[in-house]
Amino acid sequence: MAPRHAQSPARKSLTRRGKAVSGLALTTLVGTALWAWPASGDDHNSHPDAKHGTPTTTSRPDAAAEAADPEAAAAFRPIPGLSDAARKQIPAGTRQVLVVTGQGVNATSSAVILYTRAKGSQNWRPGPTWAAHNAAHGWTKDHRYGDLRSPEGVYALTDAGGRLAAPRGTRLPYDHNNSFVAHGTGVEGEPLAGAFDYVIAINYNRVAGSSPLDARRPLGASKGGGVWLHVDHDGPTQGCVSLKPAVMKELLRTLDPAQRPVIVMGPPGH
Repeated sequence: MAPRHAQSPARKSLTRRGKAVSGLALTTLVGTALWAWPASGDDHNSHPDAKHGTPTTTSRPDAAAEAADPEAAAAFRPIPGLSDAARKQIPAGTRQVLVVTGQGVNATSSAVILYTRAKGSQNWRPGPTWAAHNAAHGWTKDHRYGDLRSPEGVYALTDAGGRLAAPRGTRLPYDHNNSFVAHGTGVEGEPLAGAFDYVIAINYNRVAGSSPLDARRPLGASKGGGVWLHVDHDGPTQGCVSLKPAVMKELLRTLDPAQRPVIVMGPPGH
């Protein structure tokens, strides 16, 4: 739920891992299985937001390794601060989890940490903590178009784009498109210029495998859409999560489809 931008039916220079792909090579994933990297009307000033996710089972530490080596058992470190329900929705094959924790249910500021783990390990390692903004009215478990709240939940991160070209090393499919423009002003009257220079779609009520500009809403327009990670404009969003430009570029270089990245977001204890 960022500020509104112009929707464009045409996609320009969609790149996958640095190679051009013509047209919309989309996989219409309308179901709810997060592990299937699915979709989940539009809440940023003209960009989309929706939830998806039938919980999947998280992989468990190797019991034999624990019994044989107590010190190794201590290395099985879960991601802190998450509810059991959220942990169970993280797919077993996921090795990158972006955790967004709001300061409160109605707060507009959040802390963001990228957790990673090696293949076969349950030792989640945190990266740096980044400051972020979320929606003007905080968080909700039942997001609706225009409610000025960010949707809580666990969502896949499969697609990116922006007005500027993808930073070198970007791994997510990236739609470089001049239609990524935020018009008007933010909730607190701040200018929105550059807010959509870099965007990572959050798979809430969207078709995974498509440009963030894709306006299709599998759960219906009333459930909102266009919930993105995007460049911070020094104020709360309409439903998105916004980060400084340098952080957005770092995430674009780091998030790897092969590691099935997801975002877990909400107030404390989400």
